[in-house]
Amino acid sequence: MFRFFKRKPETAPAADPEAAPQTPAAPASVPASSWRDRLRGSLLGRQVSALFSSHPKLDEDLLDQLETTLLTADVGVKATTEVLDDLRRRMQAREFADVDALFAHLRRQLVAMLRPIEKPLELPQSERPFVLLVVGVNGAGKTTTIGKLAKWMKREGLDVMLAAGDTFRAAAVEQLRTWGERNQVPVVAQGGSADSASVIYDALAAATARHADVLIADTAGRLHTQAGLMDELAKVKRVLGKLDATAPHETLLVIDGNTGQNALSQARQFHQAVGLSGLVVTKLDGTAKGGVVFALAREVGVPIRFIGVGEGILDLRVFDAEEFVDGLLPERAGHA
Repeated sequence: MFRFFKRKPETAPAADPEAAPQTPAAPASVPASSWRDRLRGSLLGRQVSALFSSHPKLDEDLLDQLETTLLTADVGVKATTEVLDDLRRRMQAREFADVDALFAHLRRQLVAMLRPIEKPLELPQSERPFVLLVVGVNGAGKTTTIGKLAKWMKREGLDVMLAAGDTFRAAAVEQLRTWGERNQVPVVAQGGSADSASVIYDALAAATARHADVLIADTAGRLHTQAGLMDELAKVKRVLGKLDATAPHETLLVIDGNTGQNALSQARQFHQAVGLSGLVVTKLDGTAKGGVVFALAREVGVPIRFIGVGEGILDLRVFDAEEFVDGLLPERAGHA
Protein backbone atom coordinates (compact mmCIF):
# COMPACT_ATOMS: atom_id res chain seq x y z
CA MET A 1 0.00 0.00 0.00
CA PHE A 2 1.32 3.45 -0.90
CA ARG A 3 1.50 5.34 2.36
CA PHE A 4 2.74 8.57 3.80
CA PHE A 5 2.21 10.75 6.83
CA LYS A 6 -1.07 10.98 8.71
CA ARG A 7 -2.67 14.36 8.54
CA LYS A 8 -2.30 16.47 11.66
CA PRO A 9 -5.69 17.38 13.25
CA GLU A 10 -6.94 20.94 12.76
CA THR A 11 -6.60 21.60 16.51
CA ALA A 12 -3.60 19.62 17.64
CA PRO A 13 -3.73 18.29 21.20
CA ALA A 14 -0.80 18.78 23.52
CA ALA A 15 2.06 16.44 22.71
CA ASP A 16 1.88 13.20 24.63
CA PRO A 17 5.34 11.66 25.20
CA GLU A 18 3.72 8.24 25.21
CA ALA A 19 1.76 8.84 22.02
CA ALA A 20 2.25 6.42 19.17
CA PRO A 21 4.42 7.71 16.31
CA GLN A 22 2.78 9.08 13.20
CA THR A 23 2.91 6.44 10.50
CA PRO A 24 2.57 6.90 6.76
CA ALA A 25 -0.91 7.23 5.31
CA ALA A 26 -2.05 7.17 1.68
CA PRO A 27 -2.04 10.40 -0.33
CA ALA A 28 -3.25 10.66 -3.89
CA SER A 29 -0.72 9.03 -6.20
CA VAL A 30 0.08 8.52 -9.84
CA PRO A 31 -1.72 5.56 -11.46
CA ALA A 32 -0.15 2.24 -10.45
CA SER A 33 0.33 1.28 -14.09
CA SER A 34 2.49 4.37 -14.67
CA TRP A 35 5.17 3.80 -12.04
CA ARG A 36 5.07 0.03 -12.50
CA ASP A 37 5.73 0.47 -16.19
CA ARG A 38 8.74 2.57 -15.30
CA LEU A 39 10.11 -0.09 -12.96
CA ARG A 40 9.42 -2.83 -15.48
CA GLY A 41 11.48 -0.89 -17.99
CA SER A 42 14.58 -1.40 -15.84
CA LEU A 43 17.24 -3.85 -16.95
CA LEU A 44 16.24 -6.42 -14.34
CA GLY A 45 12.57 -6.29 -15.26
CA ARG A 46 13.20 -6.46 -19.01
CA GLN A 47 15.79 -9.24 -18.93
CA VAL A 48 13.95 -11.52 -16.50
CA SER A 49 10.76 -11.17 -18.56
CA ALA A 50 12.67 -11.86 -21.78
CA LEU A 51 14.41 -14.89 -20.26
CA PHE A 52 11.23 -16.59 -19.12
CA SER A 53 9.50 -15.74 -22.41
CA SER A 54 12.23 -17.36 -24.49
CA HIS A 55 13.07 -20.29 -22.22
CA PRO A 56 9.93 -22.33 -21.39
CA LYS A 57 11.94 -25.41 -20.35
CA LEU A 58 12.63 -26.10 -16.67
CA ASP A 59 16.34 -26.98 -16.70
CA GLU A 60 19.77 -26.02 -15.40
CA ASP A 61 20.38 -23.73 -18.36
CA LEU A 62 17.44 -21.57 -17.25
CA LEU A 63 19.00 -21.18 -13.81
CA ASP A 64 22.42 -20.39 -15.28
CA GLN A 65 20.93 -17.67 -17.44
CA LEU A 66 18.90 -16.34 -14.54
CA GLU A 67 22.07 -16.13 -12.44
CA THR A 68 23.81 -14.11 -15.15
CA THR A 69 20.77 -11.84 -15.46
CA LEU A 70 20.63 -11.12 -11.73
CA LEU A 71 24.35 -10.38 -11.52
CA THR A 72 24.22 -8.15 -14.60
CA ALA A 73 21.34 -6.19 -13.05
CA ASP A 74 23.35 -5.44 -9.87
CA VAL A 75 21.50 -7.82 -7.56
CA GLY A 76 24.92 -8.69 -6.12
CA VAL A 77 26.75 -11.94 -5.49
CA LYS A 78 25.35 -12.59 -2.00
CA ALA A 79 21.69 -12.10 -2.92
CA THR A 80 22.04 -13.90 -6.26
CA THR A 81 23.74 -16.91 -4.68
CA GLU A 82 21.00 -17.13 -2.06
CA VAL A 83 18.26 -17.04 -4.71
CA LEU A 84 19.89 -19.56 -7.04
CA ASP A 85 20.84 -22.04 -4.31
CA ASP A 86 17.23 -22.14 -3.14
CA LEU A 87 15.84 -22.51 -6.67
CA ARG A 88 18.29 -25.32 -7.54
CA ARG A 89 17.47 -27.21 -4.38
CA ARG A 90 13.75 -26.97 -5.01
CA MET A 91 14.08 -27.84 -8.69
CA GLN A 92 16.12 -30.93 -7.86
CA ALA A 93 13.43 -31.91 -5.34
CA ARG A 94 10.89 -31.55 -8.19
CA GLU A 95 8.91 -28.90 -6.34
CA PHE A 96 8.21 -26.99 -9.56
CA ALA A 97 5.74 -28.39 -12.07
CA ASP A 98 6.80 -25.93 -14.76
CA VAL A 99 8.57 -22.65 -15.45
CA ASP A 100 5.57 -20.64 -14.23
CA ALA A 101 5.81 -22.32 -10.83
CA LEU A 102 9.52 -21.51 -10.57
CA PHE A 103 8.84 -17.92 -11.60
CA ALA A 104 6.12 -17.55 -8.96
CA HIS A 105 8.53 -18.81 -6.31
CA LEU A 106 11.22 -16.41 -7.55
CA ARG A 107 8.83 -13.51 -7.01
CA ARG A 108 8.08 -14.74 -3.47
CA GLN A 109 11.82 -15.06 -2.79
CA LEU A 110 12.48 -11.50 -3.88
CA VAL A 111 9.64 -10.11 -1.78
CA ALA A 112 10.87 -12.03 1.28
CA MET A 113 14.37 -10.67 0.74
CA LEU A 114 13.08 -7.10 0.88
CA ARG A 115 10.62 -7.47 3.77
CA PRO A 116 13.21 -6.80 6.52
CA ILE A 117 14.04 -3.37 5.05
CA GLU A 118 10.40 -2.39 4.44
CA LYS A 119 10.04 0.08 7.31
CA PRO A 120 8.17 3.34 6.57
CA LEU A 121 9.40 6.53 8.16
CA GLU A 122 7.64 7.38 11.44
CA LEU A 123 7.43 10.76 13.15
CA PRO A 124 6.82 10.32 16.91
CA GLN A 125 4.81 13.12 18.50
CA SER A 126 7.39 13.26 21.28
CA GLU A 127 10.11 14.40 18.83
CA ARG A 128 9.31 17.95 17.73
CA PRO A 129 10.81 19.36 15.68
CA PHE A 130 11.60 16.06 14.01
CA VAL A 131 15.05 16.55 12.45
CA LEU A 132 15.67 14.75 9.17
CA LEU A 133 19.30 14.96 7.96
CA VAL A 134 19.74 14.16 4.27
CA VAL A 135 23.15 13.03 2.97
CA GLY A 136 24.55 11.64 -0.25
CA VAL A 137 26.98 12.08 -3.13
CA ASN A 138 26.63 14.78 -5.77
CA GLY A 139 24.01 14.05 -8.39
CA ALA A 140 22.04 11.47 -6.45
CA GLY A 141 18.95 13.67 -6.28
CA LYS A 142 19.37 14.79 -2.68
CA THR A 143 17.97 18.33 -2.90
CA THR A 144 15.12 17.28 -5.18
CA THR A 145 14.21 14.53 -2.73
CA ILE A 146 14.11 17.11 0.06
CA GLY A 147 11.77 19.28 -1.98
CA LYS A 148 9.42 16.37 -2.64
CA LEU A 149 9.38 15.33 1.02
CA ALA A 150 8.67 18.90 2.07
CA LYS A 151 5.80 19.10 -0.40
CA TRP A 152 4.21 15.91 0.89
CA MET A 153 4.63 16.82 4.54
CA LYS A 154 3.18 20.27 3.98
CA ARG A 155 0.15 18.78 2.21
CA GLU A 156 -0.40 16.50 5.18
CA GLY A 157 -0.65 19.45 7.55
CA LEU A 158 2.85 19.33 9.02
CA ASP A 159 4.76 22.56 9.66
CA VAL A 160 8.05 22.14 7.80
CA MET A 161 11.29 24.09 7.65
CA LEU A 162 14.36 23.51 5.47
CA ALA A 163 18.04 24.05 6.26
CA ALA A 164 20.41 24.87 3.40
CA GLY A 165 23.38 23.00 4.78
CA ASP A 166 25.00 22.44 1.38
CA THR A 167 27.25 25.48 1.63
CA PHE A 168 29.74 24.22 -0.97
CA ARG A 169 27.44 24.93 -3.91
CA ALA A 170 25.62 28.22 -4.24
CA ALA A 171 23.32 26.53 -6.75
CA ALA A 172 22.25 24.04 -4.07
CA VAL A 173 21.15 26.84 -1.75
CA GLU A 174 19.21 28.51 -4.55
CA GLN A 175 17.63 25.20 -5.54
CA LEU A 176 16.48 24.64 -1.96
CA ARG A 177 15.13 28.20 -1.77
CA THR A 178 13.16 27.53 -4.95
CA TRP A 179 11.62 24.43 -3.38
CA GLY A 180 10.87 26.47 -0.26
CA GLU A 181 9.07 29.14 -2.28
CA ARG A 182 7.18 26.54 -4.29
CA ASN A 183 6.01 24.75 -1.16
CA GLN A 184 5.66 27.91 0.96
CA VAL A 185 8.16 26.47 3.42
CA PRO A 186 10.76 28.68 5.19
CA VAL A 187 14.42 28.02 4.37
CA VAL A 188 17.27 28.86 6.75
CA ALA A 189 20.43 29.73 4.81
CA GLN A 190 23.64 31.74 5.24
CA GLY A 191 26.38 33.01 2.95
CA GLY A 192 28.40 30.74 0.68
CA SER A 193 31.35 30.57 3.09
CA ALA A 194 29.19 29.53 6.04
CA ASP A 195 29.90 26.39 8.01
CA SER A 196 27.34 23.66 7.30
CA ALA A 197 27.03 22.66 10.94
CA SER A 198 26.42 26.29 11.91
CA VAL A 199 23.63 26.68 9.35
CA ILE A 200 21.86 23.52 10.48
CA TYR A 201 22.32 24.44 14.16
CA ASP A 202 20.69 27.84 13.53
CA ALA A 203 17.90 26.15 11.58
CA LEU A 204 17.13 23.81 14.46
CA ALA A 205 17.07 26.75 16.87
CA ALA A 206 14.64 28.57 14.57
CA ALA A 207 12.48 25.48 14.06
CA THR A 208 12.29 24.97 17.82
CA ALA A 209 11.34 28.60 18.42
CA ARG A 210 8.61 28.43 15.77
CA HIS A 211 7.29 25.09 17.06
CA ALA A 212 7.79 23.50 13.64
CA ASP A 213 6.93 19.83 13.22
CA VAL A 214 9.80 18.91 10.90
CA LEU A 215 13.22 20.29 9.97
CA ILE A 216 14.76 18.80 6.83
CA ALA A 217 18.47 19.59 6.55
CA ASP A 218 20.39 19.44 3.30
CA THR A 219 24.13 18.72 3.36
CA ALA A 220 26.92 19.06 0.83
CA GLY A 221 27.16 16.26 -1.69
CA ARG A 222 30.34 14.33 -1.17
CA LEU A 223 32.06 11.16 -2.21
CA HIS A 224 32.02 8.49 0.45
CA THR A 225 35.82 8.33 0.07
CA GLN A 226 36.34 11.98 1.11
CA ALA A 227 37.34 11.59 4.74
CA GLY A 228 37.32 15.32 5.54
CA LEU A 229 33.80 15.84 4.28
CA MET A 230 32.60 12.71 6.02
CA ASP A 231 34.07 14.09 9.24
CA GLU A 232 32.04 17.24 8.64
CA LEU A 233 28.84 15.19 8.66
CA ALA A 234 29.83 13.74 12.02
CA LYS A 235 30.36 17.33 13.20
CA VAL A 236 26.85 18.28 12.07
CA LYS A 237 25.42 15.48 14.19
CA ARG A 238 27.50 16.53 17.22
CA VAL A 239 26.42 20.17 16.91
CA LEU A 240 22.74 19.23 16.60
CA GLY A 241 23.12 17.21 19.77
CA LYS A 242 23.90 20.40 21.69
CA LEU A 243 20.34 21.62 21.09
CA ASP A 244 18.60 18.24 21.08
CA ALA A 245 20.43 15.17 22.33
CA THR A 246 18.18 12.96 20.19
CA ALA A 247 18.74 14.85 16.91
CA PRO A 248 18.93 14.07 14.09
CA HIS A 249 15.98 11.71 14.45
CA GLU A 250 16.42 10.36 10.94
CA THR A 251 19.54 10.31 8.76
CA LEU A 252 18.62 9.52 5.16
CA LEU A 253 21.15 8.56 2.51
CA VAL A 254 19.99 9.32 -1.04
CA ILE A 255 21.40 6.83 -3.55
CA ASP A 256 21.22 7.03 -7.34
CA GLY A 257 19.79 3.70 -8.54
CA ASN A 258 22.12 3.85 -11.55
CA THR A 259 25.29 3.62 -9.47
CA GLY A 260 25.09 -0.17 -9.19
CA GLN A 261 27.41 -1.92 -6.79
CA ASN A 262 29.07 1.38 -5.87
CA ALA A 263 25.87 2.06 -3.92
CA LEU A 264 26.95 -0.60 -1.44
CA SER A 265 30.23 1.21 -0.73
CA GLN A 266 28.38 4.49 -0.33
CA ALA A 267 25.87 3.00 2.10
CA ARG A 268 28.52 1.22 4.19
CA GLN A 269 30.79 4.23 4.55
CA PHE A 270 28.05 6.77 5.20
CA HIS A 271 26.59 4.37 7.74
CA GLN A 272 29.96 4.07 9.44
CA ALA A 273 30.42 7.85 9.48
CA VAL A 274 26.99 9.06 10.60
CA GLY A 275 24.84 6.03 11.46
CA LEU A 276 22.20 5.88 8.74
CA SER A 277 18.61 5.14 9.70
CA GLY A 278 17.14 5.04 6.21
CA LEU A 279 17.80 5.06 2.47
CA VAL A 280 16.16 6.68 -0.53
CA VAL A 281 16.94 5.00 -3.86
CA THR A 282 16.25 7.40 -6.74
CA LYS A 283 16.18 7.19 -10.55
CA LEU A 284 14.83 3.64 -10.66
CA ASP A 285 12.94 4.49 -13.84
CA GLY A 286 14.54 4.70 -17.26
CA THR A 287 17.94 3.03 -17.60
CA ALA A 288 18.39 1.86 -14.00
CA LYS A 289 19.26 -1.80 -13.59
CA GLY A 290 16.96 -2.12 -10.57
CA GLY A 291 18.77 -4.93 -8.81
CA VAL A 292 20.79 -2.77 -6.42
CA VAL A 293 17.80 -2.63 -4.05
CA PHE A 294 18.23 -6.37 -3.38
CA ALA A 295 21.97 -5.98 -2.88
CA LEU A 296 21.34 -3.20 -0.36
CA ALA A 297 18.82 -5.39 1.45
CA ARG A 298 21.19 -8.31 1.82
CA GLU A 299 24.53 -6.57 2.29
CA VAL A 300 23.69 -3.34 4.16
CA GLY A 301 20.32 -3.92 5.84
CA VAL A 302 19.41 -0.25 6.43
CA PRO A 303 15.67 0.31 5.81
CA ILE A 304 14.70 1.75 2.44
CA ARG A 305 12.19 4.48 3.23
CA PHE A 306 11.45 5.70 -0.31
CA ILE A 307 12.16 4.97 -3.96
CA GLY A 308 12.18 7.47 -6.81
CA VAL A 309 10.63 6.41 -10.11
CA GLY A 310 10.44 9.74 -11.93
CA GLU A 311 10.60 13.52 -11.75
CA GLY A 312 7.02 14.13 -10.58
CA ILE A 313 6.19 15.07 -7.01
CA LEU A 314 4.34 11.78 -6.49
CA ASP A 315 7.05 9.70 -8.14
CA LEU A 316 8.82 9.49 -4.77
CA ARG A 317 7.04 6.50 -3.29
CA VAL A 318 7.10 4.92 0.14
CA PHE A 319 9.00 1.65 -0.30
CA ASP A 320 6.84 -1.46 -0.24
CA ALA A 321 8.52 -4.82 -0.93
CA GLU A 322 5.56 -6.46 -2.67
CA GLU A 323 4.76 -3.38 -4.74
CA PHE A 324 8.39 -3.09 -5.80
CA VAL A 325 8.69 -6.69 -6.97
CA ASP A 326 5.28 -6.46 -8.63
CA GLY A 327 6.52 -3.38 -10.45
CA LEU A 328 9.73 -5.06 -11.58
CA LEU A 329 8.29 -8.36 -12.73
CA PRO A 330 5.02 -9.44 -14.36
CA GLU A 331 2.71 -11.71 -12.39
CA ARG A 332 3.32 -14.62 -14.76
CA ALA A 333 6.46 -15.82 -16.51
CA GLY A 334 6.86 -14.31 -19.94
CA HIS A 335 4.11 -11.69 -19.48
CA ALA A 336 5.64 -8.21 -19.50
